[in-house]
Amino acid sequence: MERHQIALYLVAILAGGAIGFLAPGSAGVLELSINPVLGLLLYATFLGIPFASIGKAARDVRFLVTVLVLNFAVVPLVVFGLTRFIAEDRALLVGVLLVLLTPCIDYVIVFTGLAGGASDRLLVAAPVLMVAQMLLLPVYLLVFVGPGLVAAIDPAPFVEALIVLIIIPLAAAAGTQALARRSALGRTVMALMQLLMVPLMMATLAVVVGSQIVGVGQELSSLLAVVPLYAAFLLVMVPLGLLAAKPAGLDAAATRAVVFSGATRNSLVVLPLALALPGPLALAALVVVTQTLVELIGMVLYVRFLPLIVPAAQHQRLT
Repeated sequence: MERHQIALYLVAILAGGAIGFLAPGSAGVLELSINPVLGLLLYATFLGIPFASIGKAARDVRFLVTVLVLNFAVVPLVVFGLTRFIAEDRALLVGVLLVLLTPCIDYVIVFTGLAGGASDRLLVAAPVLMVAQMLLLPVYLLVFVGPGLVAAIDPAPFVEALIVLIIIPLAAAAGTQALARRSALGRTVMALMQLLMVPLMMATLAVVVGSQIVGVGQELSSLLAVVPLYAAFLLVMVPLGLLAAKPAGLDAAATRAVVFSGATRNSLVVLPLALALPGPLALAALVVVTQTLVELIGMVLYVRFLPLIVPAAQHQRLT
């Protein structure tokens, strides 16, 4: 399955879309399944990260500074430029800003690991990225849109995502690793979850696409305007991520992680924010979902091609 994972992920995306279209009544159940399935996927991912390396990763200040600068200085400039094309449509603008201004803290770790990137360093950076976006998103929205929208933003989904998708799976993985050092049961669980990595990723892709595809289809004519913006964002963040990593002298694995962090957005976390917006901005939620669909395809391509752009044998300055 690992050898054919890219093809399997594409099949999962298509299968999720087919289920969503053929059984639209399943959308509610599928949407409720997103966080549990994603939590299991992240638990399996965290099991594969040697926690002994976390301390070393936490001391990598250059990596953390690079990720913060890329996400909170470079990305907002890119987003401002891209959104000029839809600035007259407030719902589209708000949806794009919500999702593109917030860096991912969950499945980016999975995709980074699949591409041979430094997933342990992104794991360490995740809480910092979450807190930073909670503090800075209102500032960006105030500058780009105005004070009225900021008052409608509820920070609760950010806190919930940090607890449910990072802290709980991380604690469970650390406990399982500790158990595995003393018990055959722990080793069995770790081996089983390793076998389930690809199926769990397929399930995550399928439930996300299946839960939202009907809503996207109903507003397709409006949402088509943002698809080129999302595709352009994914394309431009590759060279920008590489440029950001170069001055820090990061190795190949860390460079791949920087690129993934800059490109992957926090759509599953900001979706509840978009759903809570007032009626005139209701389309913003589907704008966020559309980004998820574009990004999932983009991440599959990133996993395939980024290792070719940043080969593991590439020697970079480490000091």
